[in-house]
Amino acid sequence: MSETKDVDVTIRAAEAADAEALADLMTQLGYETRASEMEMRMEAIRVNKNYATFVAVSKGKVCGMIGTFTCYTYEHNSPSARILALVVSEKMRGRGVGRALIDAAEKDLARKNISRIAVNTRFERKDAHEFYEKLGYTKNGFRLVKELPMPAD
Repeated sequence: MSETKDVDVTIRAAEAADAEALADLMTQLGYETRASEMEMRMEAIRVNKNYATFVAVSKGKVCGMIGTFTCYTYEHNSPSARILALVVSEKMRGRGVGRALIDAAEKDLARKNISRIAVNTRFERKDAHEFYEKLGYTKNGFRLVKELPMPAD
């Protein structure tokens, strides 16, 4: 295992020019994504005020991203947030980039008076579970998924 060492990163809002780097990050996360697909996704996300996307930049290159979504729920009186995506490039993992992205997202959500944040991770991502738990996130349920058939053209 490589030595853990924090690196100098800058966190900023994602920009349209980040689409290729974001596509690469999604692919590393296990979701094969072309730059053109990410451009389309980000175009829709950027115009919705309930989303926020931040990137980590080190030495002029995007090396991580976090995306959040805020909404009202049926269970609570105040709005909640969900971390929809968090990924750090394979070469930069274990160096404080993920923590910096979480910190930036949590500060952004606190400014919006959001006090409840949820995140889903796949069962096999044990390192991610440990990472979130170290940051104060607790397990409280399971997520079930069903893909619906799409009507034929």
